[in-house]
Amino acid sequence: MNATCSSITWPESLRYIFLIYSALLLVLGLMLNGLALWVFCCRMHQWTETRVYMTNLAVADLCLLCSLPFVLYTLEHTSDTPFCQLSQGIYLANRYMSISLVTAIAVDRYVAVRHPIRARELRSPRQAASVCVILWVVVVTSLVVRWYLGVQEGGFCFRNHSRNNFGTVAFSLLGFYLPLAVVVFCSLQVLIALAQRPTTDIVQTEATRKATQMIWANLAVFIICFLPLHVVLTVQFSLGLNTCAARHTFSRALSITSKLSDANCCLDAICYYYMAKEFQDASIPAIPSSTLHKSQDSQSLSLT
Repeated sequence: MNATCSSITWPESLRYIFLIYSALLLVLGLMLNGLALWVFCCRMHQWTETRVYMTNLAVADLCLLCSLPFVLYTLEHTSDTPFCQLSQGIYLANRYMSISLVTAIAVDRYVAVRHPIRARELRSPRQAASVCVILWVVVVTSLVVRWYLGVQEGGFCFRNHSRNNFGTVAFSLLGFYLPLAVVVFCSLQVLIALAQRPTTDIVQTEATRKATQMIWANLAVFIICFLPLHVVLTVQFSLGLNTCAARHTFSRALSITSKLSDANCCLDAICYYYMAKEFQDASIPAIPSSTLHKSQDSQSLSLT
């Protein structure tokens, strides 16, 4: 059944709530990420792996937030126009770039903690920059492929009801589920390493406890922000939307879970300020001085 369905409508009270939520998210996210980017680029004197990843993450979050007003406008007032495709393409590219960078940070953290000797060869600011370039190329290229497939199969923009296609699911699977598995594995491995550390020193014990809490909090934020959206996308594809009622139900679910995923931009920025120090305190004493890489700061990995 391919009958044309009317657009979904929200109660006026919910529309105001969504508008206020988006406005607060935009203002807070721009302030926090803008400040973080200024600190990374202007206030820090040495480029480290952490600084490279965090700078790229702040850029991705800022780009997503800047595209957000245009995405909201196209959801209300346009169909599958070039403007709609461009604004929503930028939005999607930076969402999945953020996911990819969080994954890269988790892998970098895992290597530094679980393989501190090999980390001296595997980790460097230049290698981190190369990883970021590769991630940008992969994400943008995959999005171009998704755009092409979407246009061929009926439309690219979010409002198009025929977006239930293979390209969408493939992008979701490769863009989130694989990174999710990597982030969970790396985080658990680091947590195990922290749990196995001697607790003879009170200061080190407290630092390890804080680092453990931060890793759990970071993992929970990643899952809570991104998992509901991709579960809805997967279920949507699996069931097939053959009725207007089903399409409206999943459109509402996608709208809500997408707004939840946008909150990650603000939570990333908060992580910049509260997580790096605790992890530095917990990780540096456990690594022999002969294996310290360039500086203590380069051995500390932020838990974003």
